[in-house]
Amino acid sequence: MTISELKQTILAGGIDAALTEGLSVSSDAVPAQRDRYARAADAFLAKYGDGPVSLYSVGGRSEISGNHTDHNHGRVIAASVNLDILAVAKPTAGGVIRIQSEGFPEDVVEPSAVDAPDEAKFFSSAAIIAGMEKAFLNGGYRIGGFDAYTTSNVLKGSGISSSAAFEVMVGNILNYLYNDGRVSNVEIAKMAQYAENVYFGKPCGLMDQTACAVGGFITIDFADPTSPVIEKMDFDLTAAGYRLCIVNTGGNHANLNDDYASVPAEMKSVAAALGAKVLRDTNREALDALLAKDGAAVREKLGDRAILRAYHFFAENERVAAQVDALRQSDTAGFLAGVVASGNSSFKFLQNVYTTKNVQEQGLSLALCLTEEFLRGTTGVCRVHGGGFAGTIQAFVPCSLTAAYAEKMDAVFGPGACHILAVRKNGACRIV
Repeated sequence: MTISELKQTILAGGIDAALTEGLSVSSDAVPAQRDRYARAADAFLAKYGDGPVSLYSVGGRSEISGNHTDHNHGRVIAASVNLDILAVAKPTAGGVIRIQSEGFPEDVVEPSAVDAPDEAKFFSSAAIIAGMEKAFLNGGYRIGGFDAYTTSNVLKGSGISSSAAFEVMVGNILNYLYNDGRVSNVEIAKMAQYAENVYFGKPCGLMDQTACAVGGFITIDFADPTSPVIEKMDFDLTAAGYRLCIVNTGGNHANLNDDYASVPAEMKSVAAALGAKVLRDTNREALDALLAKDGAAVREKLGDRAILRAYHFFAENERVAAQVDALRQSDTAGFLAGVVASGNSSFKFLQNVYTTKNVQEQGLSLALCLTEEFLRGTTGVCRVHGGGFAGTIQAFVPCSLTAAYAEKMDAVFGPGACHILAVRKNGACRIV
C-alpha cells in the first residue's frame, strides 16, 4: 500500500486489533499509538518518498530470571514487553539498505559490506545490518535493498534490549520483503546473535534476541544453542496480583562493553579449567573439587571474581528450573522467592549491579535499596534487570501499590523513570 493508504488504515483503526491483541497495547493507549504509527509514516514519506510500504513491529524484552546464563548454555525465563521498535519499509533495487532511525544518523549499507566483518564498523548499527544480511545468506535465504524509517520506545541502555530489537527488526523486514515470511522467528534470533557476535563485535548469548523475536512469557533452555528449547509459559502476572515495573535509573550501557564481555569470558575460563567449553557442561561439584585440591593455585590462575561468577551460574541455572516448575504449579510465591535469590546472587557473586569503572555512580544499587524499603512488609520483590552494570532494575509490585511505587521512583530518578509494562503476546511481526 502507499503511504497515504497506510496512514488512512492506521487512523481509521485498521491496526487497532493488532495493537491490542498481538502487541498488548492497552485500549486507552491505542489513540496515542495510532498517532505514533502515523507520524512514522509521515517521516518515511519525507525521507524516502512514496512506494509500496509495509509496517513492522518488534517488542523489547525483560529478563525474568537466568541472569547471564545464556552465553554458557544455561536456562532463562524472559518475556517480550509492550515497548517496541516499529518500522515503515519498502523494497528498493540495487541491494542498498537505508535505515533512518529517529534521532540518529541514517545508516547506508552497500552490498559489499556483507562480504566480511569490518572492525572499523564494530559497535555500529551499520555493522548489525550487514551482519543480518550475511546471516540470511548463510541460511540460504534471499536478501535485497530496502528503505526504512524506525522509531522506538524501547529505551536505549534500559536493559530492555533496544539493540536486540533492532537486530531482529532488520531480519523481520528481510523476512517479509524477500522471503515471504517463511523464516521462523527463532531462526531470526539466531541470525541476530551471529550479527552481534561477528559483525558488531560484541560477545553475547541468545536470550535477548529470542525473547524479542518469539514474544510472550517464555522459558528457554540453551543446552544446545543451535536448537534452543523454547516453551511458552501460561502465566498471567496481573491475574496473580502483580505488575512488572522496570525502573530506568538514568545510567547508560554505552562504554560498558568490556564489563559485559568479561562475564562470559570469565565463566568460560572456569569451564576450561574444569575441562569443558561452557559451564553447562560441568557442575558445582567439579569446581568444589578443583578448589579443594589446590585452591590457592586456582584462585591465582582464574581470579576470585571468575570463580564467584561460576558459582552464580550453577545456582542460577538450577533456580530457573525451580521457578519454571513453580509457575507450572501456579506457585507465585515460589517463583517470587526465586526472583529474590536471583537478585542477591547477581549482586554478590555475578557482580553486575555497578561498574568498577565508576563506583561513585550506583543508580541500580540505590534503586534496589529504595525498592526493598518500599516493598518491606509486602510480597513484592526486586532484582537487577538485564545485563546490569547500569540502566534498570525490575520489580514485581502488588497491583494496589503500583501507582505509589511509580511516584516514589520517579521522584528519585526523574519523571517517567518507572515503566509499568505488559507482556506482549506476539514477537517480531508485520502488521500490514
